[in-house]
Amino acid sequence: MKPTRYLLGALLALALLGPLGASDTPGAGDPDADPSLAALGDPPIPADNLQSPAKVELGKLLFFDTRIGGDASIACADCHNPKDGWADPGEVSRGYPGTIHWRNSQSVINSAYYGKLFWAGASNSLEAQARSAASGGVAGNGEDDVMEARLALIPEYRRRFREVFGDEWPKITNVWRAIAAFERTLVHTDTPFDRFMRGDPGALGEAQKRGLALFRGKANCAECHNGPLLSDEKYYNLGVPPHPGWAEDGLKQVTFRFELYSKGLPEELYRTGKDDLGLYFRTKEPADLGKFRTPGLRYTRYTAPYMHNGALFTLEDVVDFYDQGGGQPRHGTRTPILKPLNLSREEKSDLVAFLGALSGNEIAMTTPELPPYAPLGTAQR
Repeated sequence: MKPTRYLLGALLALALLGPLGASDTPGAGDPDADPSLAALGDPPIPADNLQSPAKVELGKLLFFDTRIGGDASIACADCHNPKDGWADPGEVSRGYPGTIHWRNSQSVINSAYYGKLFWAGASNSLEAQARSAASGGVAGNGEDDVMEARLALIPEYRRRFREVFGDEWPKITNVWRAIAAFERTLVHTDTPFDRFMRGDPGALGEAQKRGLALFRGKANCAECHNGPLLSDEKYYNLGVPPHPGWAEDGLKQVTFRFELYSKGLPEELYRTGKDDLGLYFRTKEPADLGKFRTPGLRYTRYTAPYMHNGALFTLEDVVDFYDQGGGQPRHGTRTPILKPLNLSREEKSDLVAFLGALSGNEIAMTTPELPPYAPLGTAQR
């Protein structure tokens, strides 16, 4: 009976997803067609940073180690805390001591699948992302030589880097490779949605199935949240409300102005900018004002608040925002994809129910015991 059951489940999934015609199959008539919704497979592993248990374990230690940073007080795990969805529960992330960050901290769960990291795609690999986060002025604020010197004073790290990378002394470039290897193990593929897509018809409840139909149909979520990751990794201006701290909180305002200045804005825009300019910071193209990369929707049960500045606090808020057709951007032009959806209360409830099916069990992890410093020349125990 089991093969029949799963065959029926697969047929039901196809029925909810609609016919696989040219509009649904990537490359079938439309070179820009978005991939269909699908279960998530194994993450890609770059050929120049293959996985090994020893490398992953080293990366795990470094991910939780505050010595990878400026003043040895903040680790990757402080802004990507396992207890907070591997993210930060604040609207914007805590940032480096004496400053504050200026964007919502995204979860590292399933980050292995992205080709564009950060809200504006500033890094194209986990290795590059780790370095940028650890050295960014309002993030880790670390200096390469200082971090390497700290590692050289930790016998356990010297042993592990020699074993994994062949380093005589720990090299900072291999810190990023080890952290990235660890992050590639943080995958979340066993969700009700994935089980349903693999052919289990009972994995989704009736409300969730109706929500899936809305997601792909009337609500038009799958226009941008598609493929196995539920992200097209493209950039859009949604008109998300500005973060109030830019106007009300002195420290946040200083951080905001620092970011405008450090990213080389023209003076007029520096003086008049009232909101995060998103992709424009990287391209300096007016058409990119206020655009941000589509986030995936997996694991979102644990990662509130939402949007690049944490402006929306619940999934219900997110659905209401899109139902209204998005917001009014202070810079740039809102994407024309957004239109009022006119969802009923029941439809909104079904859509939120489906979004819940994109998260499975929480991925928990305790902070590992970190190796201590010891004077150079100390024998390795």
